[in-house]
Amino acid sequence: MLGGDLSVARRGLMFILSSPSGAGKTTLADRLLASDNNLTLSISATTRQRRPGEAHGKDYYFVSEEEFTRMRENAEFLESANVFGHHYGTPRSLVEDTLRQGKDVLFDIDWQGAQQLDEVAGEDVVKVFILPPSREELEARLRKRAQDPEDVVQKRMAKADSEMSHWAEYDYVIINYDLDESEELLRSILFAERLKRRRQIGLAAIVKDMIGDG
Repeated sequence: MLGGDLSVARRGLMFILSSPSGAGKTTLADRLLASDNNLTLSISATTRQRRPGEAHGKDYYFVSEEEFTRMRENAEFLESANVFGHHYGTPRSLVEDTLRQGKDVLFDIDWQGAQQLDEVAGEDVVKVFILPPSREELEARLRKRAQDPEDVVQKRMAKADSEMSHWAEYDYVIINYDLDESEELLRSILFAERLKRRRQIGLAAIVKDMIGDG
């Protein structure tokens, strides 16, 4: 299975997946996480209330408004956003510790979060946008997923149009015709990005040992 040469010490990467709702991003993310021990999901801090079945430190880090504000003012978030009146943010220290350990962090975020991460950690960031096979197929999926009134469906489609307009800001774009094929393409991207010279921080010592001191 593709995964990169993990025998060489390397710095991890931040693997961002973005897409309009209904394009298959969450399913693809779950598949990658289930089969790749070197990939871990980014856990956000949030001010919203914990829902039944959710666990602190597993689904989210649940914090108060005051604590979130303090963390944001102290630059403890890589990115943050207000979504429907609740704050969400990516804790900087947890991600950076993971990268130093040579593991990769998967982000399931929108284009705005991707943009923020790119601004503060561009060298570590790899951005992939997932497109549906067509706008018609996306609308059909949204209608199938929930019996929403027509006005709600149209609002979701308008939001999807807005999100898809940012495709050119990403390093890679995958049209999700088939989940198995898209998963393999994502693995290929991970494989190549893990092998980039700047991430394989152990190479210098290996090459020096190979060629000696001259």
